[in-house]
Amino acid sequence: MASKINMNALSKTAQPQSTQSESPLAKRRLVEWPTLAMLLLTYLALWLGGWLWQAAPVISIMVLSLALTQFSSLQHEVLHGHPFAKQWLNELLVFPAFFVVVPYLRFKDTHLAHHHDPNLTDPYDDPESNFQDPAIWAQMPRALQRLLQFNNTLAGRLLVGPAVGIGYFLRSEARLLSRADRRVWAGWGLNLLGLVPVIWWLGQTGIALWAYALAVYIGLSLLRIRTFLEHRAHEAHRARTVVIEDRGALALLFLNNNYHVVHHMHPATPWYELPRLYAQRRAHFLRRNEGYHYSSYGEVFRRYFFTAKDPVPHPIWPVRKSDDSAPQP
Repeated sequence: MASKINMNALSKTAQPQSTQSESPLAKRRLVEWPTLAMLLLTYLALWLGGWLWQAAPVISIMVLSLALTQFSSLQHEVLHGHPFAKQWLNELLVFPAFFVVVPYLRFKDTHLAHHHDPNLTDPYDDPESNFQDPAIWAQMPRALQRLLQFNNTLAGRLLVGPAVGIGYFLRSEARLLSRADRRVWAGWGLNLLGLVPVIWWLGQTGIALWAYALAVYIGLSLLRIRTFLEHRAHEAHRARTVVIEDRGALALLFLNNNYHVVHHMHPATPWYELPRLYAQRRAHFLRRNEGYHYSSYGEVFRRYFFTAKDPVPHPIWPVRKSDDSAPQP
């Protein structure tokens, strides 16, 4: 998470259709039934996790953690314009504020700002960057540097990543709120309304607040497996986005967002089409991102669980080369 963020990029209103392209596989369905089915299963898993609390609290927390991770993956689908053509209807499907301190509207705006590929990994203009401006890094206290270095290992991302990410996010949001940014205030206002059904549900199930907070933290931790190395520092922005050729449980939990270069090139493509699109054009995508790929999440764990993949200070900042001549998808 960048230490200094472009506030205009964070607070601007962004609409999904402004960043998306049609899937080359087929015309978009009127209703994307696989996404609706996954959403129904996720709500059922949340209900099951709540129902299990009294009888099996440990299993309850595990089920809730997985369901919350899946819910975030579905929010990602929704902000990109799925499963219906009407965006207000899509967003109604994920209205409950299960993540409490991460308003959906703020997630939407920052993520769509992140989809401006020329800014990927930029410590200032990419809201999802984990790189620091080297000048800022040099001024940081040693303890904070060590924390961020640990956060750049996969083990660190799992253990302290949610706390680090939420800390930087809330600091940035506080600055925007203090500037009376209407979009940001609207996002937090809707989040308060979204907490109403969550609080009612927690009251009905009797889940202890500490247990639910733990489930949320674990859910955010699992999501960091997906985001750990999605983007690398590279002079060509087309080569900054990874693909992980995994078709296992984690790929399903992340709704195939491991085919991340495909998603960035075709963000209007629904999750269930990404593997087929990648398989049909594998050589093209790997040429496009200059071979930035891994065979599976297992390989990622083996290589980077205790080893940092990247330095915290951006390794090529502020040097950039023009990528205007890069081939278009």
